[in-house]
Amino acid sequence: MSADYYTLLEVGRDASETEITRAYRRMAMRYHPDRNPAPDAAENFKKVTEAWEVLRDPNKRSVYDRLGHDGLKVGRGAGGPGFSGFGSFGDAFEVFMREFGGAGGVFSEGFGQPRRARAGKNIEVSVKVTLEEAAEGARRQQKIRAVRACDTCAGTGSEPGTGTVTCRACRGAGQVRTAHRTALGSFVQVGPCRDCGGKGARLESECAGCEGEGRVRRTDTVSFDLPPGVSSDDYLRIRGRGEAGFRGGPVGDLIVRVEVEPHDRFERDGDDLISDLCVTFSQAALGADVVVPTIHGEAELSVPAGIQSGQALRMRGEGMPRLRREGRGDQAVRVHVWTPKDLDGQQRELLESLAQVEDQPPEGRPVGEASFWDRVKSAFTG
Repeated sequence: MSADYYTLLEVGRDASETEITRAYRRMAMRYHPDRNPAPDAAENFKKVTEAWEVLRDPNKRSVYDRLGHDGLKVGRGAGGPGFSGFGSFGDAFEVFMREFGGAGGVFSEGFGQPRRARAGKNIEVSVKVTLEEAAEGARRQQKIRAVRACDTCAGTGSEPGTGTVTCRACRGAGQVRTAHRTALGSFVQVGPCRDCGGKGARLESECAGCEGEGRVRRTDTVSFDLPPGVSSDDYLRIRGRGEAGFRGGPVGDLIVRVEVEPHDRFERDGDDLISDLCVTFSQAALGADVVVPTIHGEAELSVPAGIQSGQALRMRGEGMPRLRREGRGDQAVRVHVWTPKDLDGQQRELLESLAQVEDQPPEGRPVGEASFWDRVKSAFTG
């Protein structure tokens, strides 16, 4: 549980804004790490700054007095005068310097720390594949323009054959100390040396290929394989093919997002596929063995006698491969009884004879017959 803000500043709940500000100055003096060597000094400095930031603001103070810390969080989410604290000592010290020291942003690289190597950015690309490619797997080549390590200096920034020399500005320390005068007195800021970027050394001679940056922007071709069974919104992470890191940092990754294009014959439902099959009236009434297309080729399907239009039949193992697992999904075949439009004389005569003896169809949906989507679901689960 967070400590009470009034307790942190050692003031009463009826303290005036002037008294709160005076108390904060006193507590900041007590906890500033340049004056207090205790391990928790920076954390305490951050806490008292957080307390002052809330209590000096009439709106935030009113919310805090009524609802406490949770009220500030709620207010932040609802667009009110919320406050979520400081993420680091540097954030709190920037507030202090802004109000009392006349300087801001002095800890953008972190309190007392030299600039560190940073990992290169990840690169995201989208790749479209057909349903057949998603079923069988596919190999792709993608042109990517990004920041890469300089080939001339291998990312060091130095002209080949040269090295580094000690930085004169910081004498190899990588840090410089700067004095600041504030309302509380003088403070010493320890920060990274700007001349060498906190490394303590400078390039003896900059690489002509990248002007000492160690990185250049160029277009490369990256090849990769998409495994069988991929779906839209799946992604493939290729380690080390993103942008080059800064100051020796690791290379980022390439994120390939997959988009499977719609198919004119199959609908996809996870690892399962749905297709349509038209049969003649005689095939539906008498039953038939037919050949139907699948994503992998063709397969035989037995249509049972008396099948109704709209019923679905299941073909096990004829669906999509299961991504990075054994087996395949199923294929549901929706049956549609096809009614011919143009009849020749013999066909018309036979159908007229059948009409004399055939039973009348039931009214509405046949008794006990499920809805269309229930039949498709039953084909997969039955």
